[in-house]
Amino acid sequence: MKVEVHTKPGSRRPGIEHTATGLLTVRVREPARDGQANAAVIRALAEEYGVPPSKIKLLRGAGARVKLFAIDE
Repeated sequence: MKVEVHTKPGSRRPGIEHTATGLLTVRVREPARDGQANAAVIRALAEEYGVPPSKIKLLRGAGARVKLFAIDE
């Protein structure tokens, strides 16, 4: 399954919101530095979908706010 995510690094209140357009908004506390926010987003998605983090791959958007992830179930 592929999931498009809008990330908000450095957020005070981490969490996941499902939008009407199908885009997920993932807020994480970690800063957008050295891949810290990307790793936190992967952990949040793993928890949300009930899969281990190793099953989630970043396909597009490593340095962007809108990212595309592949989740192997």
